Amino acid sequence: MIADQVRGIWCRELQCDDLSVDDDFFALGGQSVIMAKIQMAFIEELGVEVPVDQMYLNPTVASISAYIESMGAETH
Repeated sequence: MIADQVRGIWCRELQCDDLSVDDDFFALGGQSVIMAKIQMAFIEELGVEVPVDQMYLNPTVASISAYIESMGAETH
């Protein structure tokens, strides 16, 4: 499931083990450097490029996962 993979990437990059799919990226301490690392992980691990504006518009695991799924991404 894409949400599980996205959550794993966020947990790793935000160095946070207890992360809900509804937690806000910015409230968790997310900033531009971490966002860039997450974007690279999305490319490398999910095979999908997520534009910066979509990262801002979808600041939760649930919302960005829905966006990624809408792009037709498949789980690996």
